[in-house]
Amino acid sequence: MRSAAKFGLVIASYVIALLVAIAVVATYIYLTDSPSRDLYSGMYAFGDSLLFLAVLTLASIPATGAALYFLRPYRTFWIAVSVISLAYATTAIPAVIDHSMLRASGEPLPWWSALLSLRLVLAPFPCFAFFLAGLFAPSRWFRISFFGAMVTEAGAFSYLVVSGIIGRS
Repeated sequence: MRSAAKFGLVIASYVIALLVAIAVVATYIYLTDSPSRDLYSGMYAFGDSLLFLAVLTLASIPATGAALYFLRPYRTFWIAVSVISLAYATTAIPAVIDHSMLRASGEPLPWWSALLSLRLVLAPFPCFAFFLAGLFAPSRWFRISFFGAMVTEAGAFSYLVVSGIIGRS
């Protein structure tokens, strides 16, 4: 298969994934149309955006898998992506520390703490990406780095979930 055909296949798959995500969110909005949607529009908008990201993530797995499969022979790509994934995963550590310190102090959130908390909420998305990259990685070192980044992301999100559950009791 030629490079242009591979590129076209991957792009077409991402377009299909995008259309699926839009259709699911539009259907959800239609089915949940009520006066409370107008009253709590900000909350619904945030939930709709999370639903969109979740569906887009799941629907784009085949496209991403195909792209990663086609990129297996390019060692420079895998080096760059594995280093970036580890660098990104290390940002989960200060985010968890910041979140735990703010929960203990009970003071209002500064703007950067709100961003770090949002980073923890969105941790499942890069976790799935690192897992998928680890499945297609061409060597053991790359797989170890991707799965290490995945475990870090999963741990950060797990901390967020457990601290929320324990904090309510």
